[in-house]
Amino acid sequence: MDDLLKGVSVFLIGMMGTGKTTVGQLLAQRLGYHFFDTDGLIVKVTQKSIRDLFATEGEAAFREVESQILAELSAYKKSVIATGGGAVLKSENWGYLHHGLIIWLDSPISLLCQRLQEDQTRPLLQDTETDLEARLDALMDERRGLYAQGDLQISIKPHHAPEDIVAKILERIPTILKSSANLPDHEAN
Repeated sequence: MDDLLKGVSVFLIGMMGTGKTTVGQLLAQRLGYHFFDTDGLIVKVTQKSIRDLFATEGEAAFREVESQILAELSAYKKSVIATGGGAVLKSENWGYLHHGLIIWLDSPISLLCQRLQEDQTRPLLQDTETDLEARLDALMDERRGLYAQGDLQISIKPHHAPEDIVAKILERIPTILKSSANLPDHEAN
């Protein structure tokens, strides 16, 4: 598979709770790639939890650090990068994402609700005025068109194990990388 990818990195995008980190780690292992999680790197760089960063400095500061990290990671080869769910919101981030193959992990809202029901760590879900499903629906409505700009959409069903999702990704990658003409500009040379 790496021969086909020619060292091009893979960026995983999608809503929180889709399993980008878990799938990303497994995908990196299968490809022999490095794995990076942008949210984990944000915590490491800022020395604050994401919840604390949102509370003390706001979402704009979080998004700025996220963009800086994506800028640095976009220069890497042979990496799988799990991005935060909102990374697609800043247009400058798309310039970084396009250095690699962009895969949208698309999960139904009902599954996200199951996975995130007890999660108190995600700042965008802390709105007590709105129920979880309504909040996730609103976020998805805001982001769906952006996620759809990815190179590959992988639909996730409740019965899919992370290994199944990785197998599906590996099966589908060749359908979009038939030639070097489909690789990012700097890779086609």
